[in-house]
Amino acid sequence: MGLLHFLPHLNAVLNATSTILVLMAFTFIRAGRPVAHRRTMIAAIAVSAVFLVSYLTYHFTAPVFKFPGTGWIVPVYYAMLISHVFLAVVVTPMIAITAWRGLRAWRGGEGLADRTANFARHRAIARWTLPIWLYVTVTGVVIYVTLYHVYARPPG
Repeated sequence: MGLLHFLPHLNAVLNATSTILVLMAFTFIRAGRPVAHRRTMIAAIAVSAVFLVSYLTYHFTAPVFKFPGTGWIVPVYYAMLISHVFLAVVVTPMIAITAWRGLRAWRGGEGLADRTANFARHRAIARWTLPIWLYVTVTGVVIYVTLYHVYARPPG
């Protein structure tokens, strides 16, 4: 299996892993475990960064192909794909800002008022970042399953 055939499968695994890590981090923060939350979010960001490199590598080198489905699934697929791509572009800087605010709040050397303000700003954007990030990672896996398993092109 060549690199171009391997990358979509790797991308799906990375997307699924990101989904799991983000959900774990959310569970940790809800359970009052901020250190576990921070470590898990750093892992989620790292996995997502590897995904982004792999995804871009694939899409800059692979040929473009038309979705092979017919009927009602075509508009459903393209609506999901378009929303997935649009929200992926939107959420990427949101993830960076959310992480930056969270890490600044953890960093020492600032006064309590600054740390409290950074946590508040982190939580405010995280409320938007979380559902969008989850939508993007989950739809990424759904798109992969649709293209490579449900409507798989014959080999060759």
